[in-house]
Amino acid sequence: MGRKLVIVESPAKSKTIGRYLGPDYQITASLGHIRDLPSSNLGVDVKNNFKPLYITMKGKEKVVKDLKTLAADSDEIFLATDPDREGEAIAWHLAKVLKIDPDSCCRITFNEITKHAVKEAIEHPRTINMNLADAQQARRILDRLVGYQLSPLLWKKIRKGLSAGRVQSVATKIVMDRDAEIDRFQPEEFWLVKALVTPDKAADKFLMSYYGVNESEGGKGKTSRVKLTCEDEANAVLSEVKGHDFVVTSVKKGNRERNPYPPFTTSTLQQEASRRLGFSSKKTMSVAQQLYEGVEVKGAGQTALVSYIRTDSVRISDEAYESAKSLIAERFGKEYLAGYRRTYKNKNTAQDAHEAIRPTHFDLDPKDIRDSLTSDQFKLYSLIWDRFLATQMAAARVDTVSVEAVCGRQVFRTNGETITFKGFLVLYSDIEEEGSEKADDEDNSKAKLPALNDNQQLRNLDVTGTQKFTTPPSHYTEATLIKAMEENGIGRPSTYAPTISTILDRQYIEKEGRMLKITDLGKLVTNMLAENFSEIVDVSFTAGMESSLDKVEEGEVRWEKVLSDFYPRFEEQLKAASESIAKIEIEPEKTGEECPLCGGELVIKEGRYGKFIACSNFPTCNYTKNIEIAAKGKCPICGSGLLSHRSKKYKGKLFYTCDKKGSDPECGFISWDLPIEGKTCPTCGAYMVLKHYGKKAYPKCSNRDCITNQRKKKDDGDGAEVNE
Repeated sequence: MGRKLVIVESPAKSKTIGRYLGPDYQITASLGHIRDLPSSNLGVDVKNNFKPLYITMKGKEKVVKDLKTLAADSDEIFLATDPDREGEAIAWHLAKVLKIDPDSCCRITFNEITKHAVKEAIEHPRTINMNLADAQQARRILDRLVGYQLSPLLWKKIRKGLSAGRVQSVATKIVMDRDAEIDRFQPEEFWLVKALVTPDKAADKFLMSYYGVNESEGGKGKTSRVKLTCEDEANAVLSEVKGHDFVVTSVKKGNRERNPYPPFTTSTLQQEASRRLGFSSKKTMSVAQQLYEGVEVKGAGQTALVSYIRTDSVRISDEAYESAKSLIAERFGKEYLAGYRRTYKNKNTAQDAHEAIRPTHFDLDPKDIRDSLTSDQFKLYSLIWDRFLATQMAAARVDTVSVEAVCGRQVFRTNGETITFKGFLVLYSDIEEEGSEKADDEDNSKAKLPALNDNQQLRNLDVTGTQKFTTPPSHYTEATLIKAMEENGIGRPSTYAPTISTILDRQYIEKEGRMLKITDLGKLVTNMLAENFSEIVDVSFTAGMESSLDKVEEGEVRWEKVLSDFYPRFEEQLKAASESIAKIEIEPEKTGEECPLCGGELVIKEGRYGKFIACSNFPTCNYTKNIEIAAKGKCPICGSGLLSHRSKKYKGKLFYTCDKKGSDPECGFISWDLPIEGKTCPTCGAYMVLKHYGKKAYPKCSNRDCITNQRKKKDDGDGAEVNE
């Protein structure tokens, strides 16, 4: 039997696949792309049907040389790059470099790196799918035409270091438009009136909310909804109700089912990891890639734990369904099975060749292999595991009750619910959608109510009125921005994380906590693009371009046609903008302070990790200092105030110091975590700090040697020393 060569992208993936193939196979990695457009020039011949000039990427010369040597010694070569557009394009470039016929059966793909999937792929190789490769090639050339010609314009008209792109510019505008909507928002006053009532026992007391007015006493007529818009209206209701009991006019009982969410796609995984774990989209995809390519599991070797992570499909395989079904019955009992196979509908069919993101080894429960995983790997693997199993579990069953009661002509209502069977909720509980907007004037709580009947009297224990104001829409978070991009057809699964990372790195948007906000620079650049390149920042145009790329993938349109339809108008706009846009001078914000080194004026500048104070005489004077922001609480060492700072070394991560650090006398307190004022560890007496896990915060002892902190951790962030 001849020697066979299998080429993948990464060494981790290579190591995992090596477990399943025999000694006749040699597995090696290309370390990602090996060819690309040159970085020194446009690299696209726009006058010759957009012919690209591909060159070996800088630093990949040795990789290419080694691949050629291995290929020359092999009788058969399999290109096993990822099963998507980008993976197909890498395979095509490898075929070109290694002189492999793309029409030969040289290409293998698998949705999961398991023994069965790898063996199946080896037994059924195919030709390179040029429609997929061409779709990726069209995207790459489009991004090069836009980025390499718009960015120099921004350098010339605004400042060096800026960039523009098809997807990143639209994403920035989405954030800017939301912030503008928030700025324009005018709050409106309204009042909530609530009554605390009980049928007989004080233990059965519950709240009812004001709803409106009935046309007749006793609630026999038609009820009209009334919104209380001022204090006088609220007081009128209070004066009529206060001191008087209520009568129940309606008790409506029902039941409903709550069904589990679909399995994860790339987008929903990033959204849920942001909401539940506090992960950035970039971090989510980095950790997910590790789980997909394989980790060293004790007793099992290098093992891939999840299926392919770049997908917009919610389809699952028969094998995965049967495995989930067996595991649910074993762990929870047959009553927790759905009783039928749950299927979910894809939003589109572009990536339906893939499955949803799911576990690949149902015998490797996250809890059983926790010692083999880093903290982040364990959290994300557990999230994927629980979400997938929940998809095939029984619905939760809920009893509901709606109660209406009157006092005179004033109508109050409340709702209650009781979960009678948890179903999938025993594994994957609901959390509130981040950025979701509830009606401001409604009581959204679902209380457990006592048994009530029509015409039953309710004793009025207390009635209160509370002033409220309508609230603006929420700022985008990474989770809600990804959701907006997906809903609007902006980008594809592989582009969400790098797009957000880019506009954060370029300082077009900034993070305040988890909120994304437009910066002054982001407004400046986006407005300039909107005025001169309307299509570049137009949501519908960008979504239409994504649809065109999908048609290339499906073989309906040639990739050159997509480019020729776009480029002429863009080229005209580029020429016009170069002539019409005047140089924009950005005046730095003045602090009113003098530089301690040269006496110059100190100004606020934008750096890679946010704003900082610098001397206006730069580069003659290099004086800089952090902007000091007061933090909540007191220094646990000296009792003075606290300041928060952003770390340059650790990519803008917050840390805290005493406000006397650097003064005379100096306090040396410094910590990644915010101290909790006045709280000490009951075990060792050290001060406590506030740690965060996703949306939850919890107190933790600051003393690493305390027995409460002895549980082994592999979280990279906890080990970083503060050294600013």
